[in-house]
Amino acid sequence: MNDQLHPEESKTDGSGFLPGLAIDTVIFGFHQNQLKILLLEYRNTGLMALPGGFILTTENLNDAARRVLSERTGLHDIYLEQFYVFGDLNRHDPSPMRAIMTAKGLTPRENHWLLSRFVSVGYYALVDFTKAVPIPDSLSDSCGWYDLANLPPLMQDHQTIVQKALDTLRTDLDRKLIGFNLLSEIFTMADLQRLYETILDQKLHRSGFQRKMLSLGILERLDKQYSGGAHKAPFLYRFSSAK
Repeated sequence: MNDQLHPEESKTDGSGFLPGLAIDTVIFGFHQNQLKILLLEYRNTGLMALPGGFILTTENLNDAARRVLSERTGLHDIYLEQFYVFGDLNRHDPSPMRAIMTAKGLTPRENHWLLSRFVSVGYYALVDFTKAVPIPDSLSDSCGWYDLANLPPLMQDHQTIVQKALDTLRTDLDRKLIGFNLLSEIFTMADLQRLYETILDQKLHRSGFQRKMLSLGILERLDKQYSGGAHKAPFLYRFSSAK
């Protein structure tokens, strides 16, 4: 095992990292009325997974998550939310990681630290789809966007992690002003409604949705968008926190 891994990861004993602790991230983007997430693909294995990583002994947990997200998207100042810790005993299965390493030409020892049991801290992130540049990690072959409604099979318990992240995202919709991170800075009420409908997977009544959003006190109304007659032009909005 050598230069195909980061220096700390190539050590068979895992020195330099907190033992038994990992990070898994569900990175959401919104494009063409579809909610998407980033996935890693490991060729010659049939395996796909969420982006993840480990915590250096010299860094804070949240800083490690931000580092992982930056390495996978090329973005900084990403909206990040810790949502759950996954620690069931039955999530430990060393065979996928062994297959991934073998496909990369590596020969892991039975006691290699990457084959050990890990408790994983789950984070979801909201990124601007148009600005993110998906970047594979040292073991994966590609990193790309996949429609949440049509995900391929994922390794280990990553499908469970995705569902838990989506459930949390739905709960956090209003409280976290999450639309600001998935929409462009300026948007129409129809744009915002389409985002909500996509995340919630249900149709919303237009007037009721508008009343609700305006009552939250989180939107700043701007000039109308003139694309035709003035009476047909929709108002433009931005989240008040974006000022």
